[in-house]
Amino acid sequence: MLGARQVNASSARCAAEFALGKINGFYNLCASGMAGNVGKTGCNWTQRQAAISAYANARSTPRLPPSGSPGSPDVRRSYPGSGRGCQHGRRDPRQRPLGRPTALSTSPMSAFATLAATTGLLIGSGVAELAAHRRRLRQIPIRIHVNGTRGKSSVARLIAAGMRQAGVRTCCKTTGTLPRMIMPDASEYPVFRPAKANVIEQIRIVSAAVEAQSQALVLECMALIPALQYLCEDKLVRATHAVITNAREDHLDVMGPTGRDVALALAGMVPYGQKLYTAERKYLDVFEQACRDRRCELIAISEAEVAAITPLDLAGFSYVEHAENVALALKVCAGVGVDRPTALQGMWRAAPDPGAMTAHEMNFFGREINFVNGFAANDPQSTEQIWRLALERYADVEKRIAIFNCRADRPDRSRQLGTVVPAWPQADHYLLIGTGTFIFGKYAVQAGLDSRKLVFAEDHPAEDIFERIVELTGRRSLAMGMANIGGIGLDVVRYFANRSNVRIFK
Repeated sequence: MLGARQVNASSARCAAEFALGKINGFYNLCASGMAGNVGKTGCNWTQRQAAISAYANARSTPRLPPSGSPGSPDVRRSYPGSGRGCQHGRRDPRQRPLGRPTALSTSPMSAFATLAATTGLLIGSGVAELAAHRRRLRQIPIRIHVNGTRGKSSVARLIAAGMRQAGVRTCCKTTGTLPRMIMPDASEYPVFRPAKANVIEQIRIVSAAVEAQSQALVLECMALIPALQYLCEDKLVRATHAVITNAREDHLDVMGPTGRDVALALAGMVPYGQKLYTAERKYLDVFEQACRDRRCELIAISEAEVAAITPLDLAGFSYVEHAENVALALKVCAGVGVDRPTALQGMWRAAPDPGAMTAHEMNFFGREINFVNGFAANDPQSTEQIWRLALERYADVEKRIAIFNCRADRPDRSRQLGTVVPAWPQADHYLLIGTGTFIFGKYAVQAGLDSRKLVFAEDHPAEDIFERIVELTGRRSLAMGMANIGGIGLDVVRYFANRSNVRIFK
């Protein structure tokens, strides 16, 4: 019979070996001892009970590395009081007692402190960045912020060109068909975007303008959401001169549902204590109210000023420019001290926006095709105006083809145009390209358009669309693109532009 001290020591050894996996199948060995093999296993009933208890305790704690492995302490040191195997009779102070939790615990107070420190760091960085941006803005004495439904890019380019002609170092950034940065020497560079368009890129534009030692910066507003339009003006631009070209029913899913709602959204970028120029007349009362609220001087372009733009003034442009845009740009240039003849000379030299209305005339194996790029006009009022203008300029053609570039992500635009198209001067064919063409077709037919005139080219590439146009033409035809410049629209324009002999709107 083993003594009590021997039983406890033996049980502790067996439990330690079992818990650390040194003896495989220890429980089975002890269990076999119950069947009469006590002599073989060296375990009696008391030892078995102690081993089972140690096993349960070991299961509740993470396992230590096997004894003898690199960096592992001696097994026997895990048990204070065993004494065996401990060098000099002392336990290694680096050894963690068995049963102590291994996971690092974080108190709620320390987590809150970390969160508070991170939040404070982010807020501090934002305040510092805003202060640096404000310093850069003060280095540019003339800041012109251009917004509106139609003509933003064209007006921004015209204003910048007129100021450059007067010797003012001017940078201009447009976000129309293609985002462009126009430098003081009139050279253009694409605006790099790592992802989708973001209003924060205006900070980079201001930095580039300061680096170019610009005296003036013309920025096209790139925000649609009403709250963002206000933030762009108040935090990013802080314009000395603001421009709202017009307010028409477009982007109704964001700024709608009515034209007055669009005007209210655009009014969010009215600057405090500065000047606002606009050619809008229908919703002028909205801008008057906003200017009174922000002590801003409102300068509205009258119909007489638009009528003062003569055909000779428009003849100097290599593309179709609207008299309303020219009158508005001349008014802004006059506000910064540039006289009319000088500004007009610079505007004639300005490169048009890729979405500007241009005509491309070509002879394709005896077939004269006149393609008019009107894709940038996508609200019903502007689109009807340029359609009628194109019909007047090419009144002697045999076939008239209206090309509508649809977008599945702009269903409201397709619905708007499809509903009003039957009331316009009729085309011989309506070629529907892009995506979501069924939406346009559905509302157009419901509004009374002859369904036999619809030609669908959903998701077709530019070369296939060109072949469809050729199939629909006669000896002399007019094909005009409308609705959206994005997507396949710009590809179709390039396809015609690269194969045309004449690129003027006669």
